[in-house]
Amino acid sequence: MTRLLIAQGLVVLVGLATILLVTEIVGLALFREHMVLAGHENPDEEAIHVEEAFRSAITVALVVALAAALVVALAASYYLTRRVARLVRGVAEAASTIAAGDYEARVRTPALGPEFKVLADSFNQMAGRLADTETTRRQLLGDLAHEMRTPIATLDAYLEGTEDGVTQLDPPTVEMLRGQTQRLARLAEDISTVSRIEENHLKLAREPVHLGRLLERAITAHEAVYAAKGVRLARDVKQDLPAVSADPDRLGQVMTNLLDNALRHTPEGGVVTLAAQPTGGRVVVTLSDSGDGIPVEALDHVLERFYRVDTARDRQRGGSGVGLTIARGIVKAHGGDLSITSPGPGHGTTVTWWVPIE
Repeated sequence: MTRLLIAQGLVVLVGLATILLVTEIVGLALFREHMVLAGHENPDEEAIHVEEAFRSAITVALVVALAAALVVALAASYYLTRRVARLVRGVAEAASTIAAGDYEARVRTPALGPEFKVLADSFNQMAGRLADTETTRRQLLGDLAHEMRTPIATLDAYLEGTEDGVTQLDPPTVEMLRGQTQRLARLAEDISTVSRIEENHLKLAREPVHLGRLLERAITAHEAVYAAKGVRLARDVKQDLPAVSADPDRLGQVMTNLLDNALRHTPEGGVVTLAAQPTGGRVVVTLSDSGDGIPVEALDHVLERFYRVDTARDRQRGGSGVGLTIARGIVKAHGGDLSITSPGPGHGTTVTWWVPIE
């Protein structure tokens, strides 16, 4: 703060010195010009005395005025500098607190104008996002540990039983063990995909894609599993959907994730409806189910990785908790977006995603 105040004082002093110098030069020249116009081209002793009196009066007046201005300017600078320094010190202290692992630190909004308010608000928003990121990281590590613990424990138990001669490596046991390793492989692939999406490293092999055909293929691929559970898979897909520039494999992955998720949360006798239509410069796809639904307070979190509305039930159903995160990331990589709505528990869920027509 001291250096800033000294710098401001020097600026004020230079400005005052400049004013004094210019006034002395310009003011005296103008005075002499007026004296000549008044007929005192060859000044006598009285004219010289008047000139000296004018110079003295101007100099004294300027010195007093500039001294007063300097005091007032320094006082105002000191006040403003203290206010700014308090804000900077608060930001620095809050940043140090956050760096130490406490993400609850915030900065008070100063009454220094909109620019400083934007600074304080931006810092507080950053701190809030860091806090959310830290919470997500801890949840991610906990969920990863849980997801990996179950298949690893199963594999270890069966391998130990095989070593002890209690379990035989018959075809059903091998199939079960392979299922556990596949579960670990899927989890690893999902984590890798989420990481690429969040780091904007997801590669797309774009080509003209007819969305109607892609959606029909997705429906055909899921009809058997839907029928096995007793869930009806309805469709309302416009036949004249325009082609879009997209990666067909990635959009197919989006539909697989969404259809699998809808099936997990729709009970026997329920209905899942897939609809698609062109709207403006985009193609909008909706997937509505008559299943569990989502509480209002959870809607803002269901697209977060590893978030589950009902943790125990979702794990029993086999979901990894990243399917919706991956789906939205893929859609956003295509220039679109994905959103979820639900009237509440027991009233179903609607997933809507769109991609631009190019």
